[in-house]
Amino acid sequence: MNAAEIDALKSQLHQKSPRIILKQALALFDNIAISFSGAEDVVLIDMALNIRKDIAVFCLDTGRLHPETYRFLEKVRKHYQIDIEILTPNRDLLDEFVKRKGLFSFYEDGHHECCAIRKVEPLSRKLAGVDAWITGQRKDQSADTRQHIPEVQLDTAFATDGHPLVKFNPLLNWSSAQVWDYIEAYQVPFNELHEKGYISIGCEPCTKSVLPNQHERAGRWWWEAETKKECGLHAGNLRSGNH
Repeated sequence: MNAAEIDALKSQLHQKSPRIILKQALALFDNIAISFSGAEDVVLIDMALNIRKDIAVFCLDTGRLHPETYRFLEKVRKHYQIDIEILTPNRDLLDEFVKRKGLFSFYEDGHHECCAIRKVEPLSRKLAGVDAWITGQRKDQSADTRQHIPEVQLDTAFATDGHPLVKFNPLLNWSSAQVWDYIEAYQVPFNELHEKGYISIGCEPCTKSVLPNQHERAGRWWWEAETKKECGLHAGNLRSGNH
């Protein structure tokens, strides 16, 4: 799809429900995949399977996830009887990084270098082989970096000159409460960390539970400024959030 077609689709899908956005995404693209983080974006899988049974789902295994998240991935795989492609970091890059900086350098100089190796590089390899991908991003996840993203966009962060890439954000306008209403209504499996005060779930060293009334992203990279709380998977958000 070119920029003009994306603009037309953006207007068509503006403020539409997640199901409508998903249905359009799966109708337009055969070579499309859902990015599953191991958190409450499992609702995307639940919705998508009611539209198309042969959906592709992948998850990033950084090597630093909580044990609960690994158990949850297996629970989702069995519950829906689907394959979940597990993406892992390039071993050579990771080994060099750990030897050079140790296992907890992100507490001292920020999380972006670690995320680039453990998340961004394996994701870029995956996205080079698809025409479109589906994410669980929501506006209410960040007042600083996710307020300006649309329901569908050209993904300039991972596209190349010879490989345009389209990105769909079906849950964009849903609140956390709406997501959890869906999980409860349709008995969707969820990560047990959610019952322990964790809302936004990432790698174990960079995620903590939050207090009542704290924003969910307060538990992610809590030692850094709010405007830096993206890991590179949605790098365009940082530019958008600064507009």
